[in-house]
Amino acid sequence: MKTALFLLLLLALGAIPGSLVPQRAADPNGVIQFQREDPELFAVLDALQLFDTYTSVWFSAIYILLFISLVGCIIPRTTHHIKALRAAPPKTPKNLSRLEGYHLVELESGVDPDATVARARQVLQKAGYRTAVYGNSVAGEKGYLRETANLVFHFALVGVLLGLALGTGFKYSGQRVIVEGTSFTNQLASYDSFTSGAFVDDESLVPYGLRLESFEAEYEFDTNAGVAQPLDFVATVDVLREGTSEQRSIRVNQPLDYEGTSVYLLGNGFAPRVTITNPEGDVVYSEPVVFLPQDSNLTSLGVVKIPDGLDEQVGMLGFFYPSAVVLDSGALSSVFPEPQQPVMTLNVFTGDLGLDEGIPRNVYSLETEDMTQIAGGDTGNPAVVLGLGQSAELPHGLGSITFESLPRFVSVDIHRDPTQLPVGISSVFIVAGLVTSLFVVRRRAWIKVVEGGDQQTVIEVAGLSRGDDPGLDAAMDALAKEFSQGAEITLKP
Repeated sequence: MKTALFLLLLLALGAIPGSLVPQRAADPNGVIQFQREDPELFAVLDALQLFDTYTSVWFSAIYILLFISLVGCIIPRTTHHIKALRAAPPKTPKNLSRLEGYHLVELESGVDPDATVARARQVLQKAGYRTAVYGNSVAGEKGYLRETANLVFHFALVGVLLGLALGTGFKYSGQRVIVEGTSFTNQLASYDSFTSGAFVDDESLVPYGLRLESFEAEYEFDTNAGVAQPLDFVATVDVLREGTSEQRSIRVNQPLDYEGTSVYLLGNGFAPRVTITNPEGDVVYSEPVVFLPQDSNLTSLGVVKIPDGLDEQVGMLGFFYPSAVVLDSGALSSVFPEPQQPVMTLNVFTGDLGLDEGIPRNVYSLETEDMTQIAGGDTGNPAVVLGLGQSAELPHGLGSITFESLPRFVSVDIHRDPTQLPVGISSVFIVAGLVTSLFVVRRRAWIKVVEGGDQQTVIEVAGLSRGDDPGLDAAMDALAKEFSQGAEITLKP
């Protein structure tokens, strides 16, 4: 047991690095940023597997050793406890006066010894003791539930370790941005980012889809602070499976639970639909563009990439203002997160977008090092400014752009954690076992019939506790009073 406690302490200490440095499984971008900022320290920490703390060799070794130690502790204790449950209470000691809570009860002369022993057994059984008669005495023992609860606690602890070890392999978490009117299918290729255990593949994902029908946000303007305070966010989705549709809603802290997965609402924003045509009037691009919020008023940043259809590859870096106002400096700003006066501005670049190199690119960023800016900034051409429903010509006769409509988007986290049920059940048993073991006392008691002088019968009552038991003396006193039914009780000095 000491080994198990020591390993449990080591496990707690070993988990500390997982909260101090980013983990590849949970924050891969943070790991990359750490490497860029401090490559020398990164090399040392990476050699120690601190960026993969919970799957590292040393953490796994502690975990496995703790499991083995607990099992090695539980098995012999369980065997011993089963034998104790089947065994009779221990025989009455010869000298009860050496034990705690010793009492003498003087009875009237001429009492029947057999009836007295029977009476003693009834008293002990009434108090909850399991009894056995040994000649002129009765032995009792109770509190077996304490050891049973203790074993339940340790079995449940093993259950937590097993649940985490086995369930982690089937656990996954994926993030996806869904625009109003579009659908998402629960498969690996559909996620924007995805982390999972070793046993997760496309076959293990629940086959269903989500379609975002609408998103509603409720705000209250705080006149004292001068900012809008969010009150509620509601995403209405259709859950699609095998040709059937079921409408559900998702709120903050009220996820959509479906077939063992939980869909959490992480964020929201606007995805203006942009249509771009070439000089001949042919549509080369017509999609909603996700603009990522940068502040509480949903001033948002977005990127448009047009690799084909125009004379050159074109990239646009833009800002979206839901409720635009012009500041004294001439810059735009949003004063409210709802689209009361939506305006979009775009800086335009031409050149290589880097999409033909076979290297994955972030759709929410634009690498402009190898591109030429032709609108906005110091180019001499103003940035493209569009209100909802407006169109504008692109510089250099590249074509035109139209701000068609303003759907909203939500970002969701789809999470499946099969460890929750076994760990939750085991945790309940851990608490129940611990609380029970704290309040149940393992106690032994003996009542012995002794023939005194002048044919007077004397009853000896004594007890013994396994562990600290401040209530033992009071319990023996209660047994003596119950037995004597009001007779005078003489305490041994």
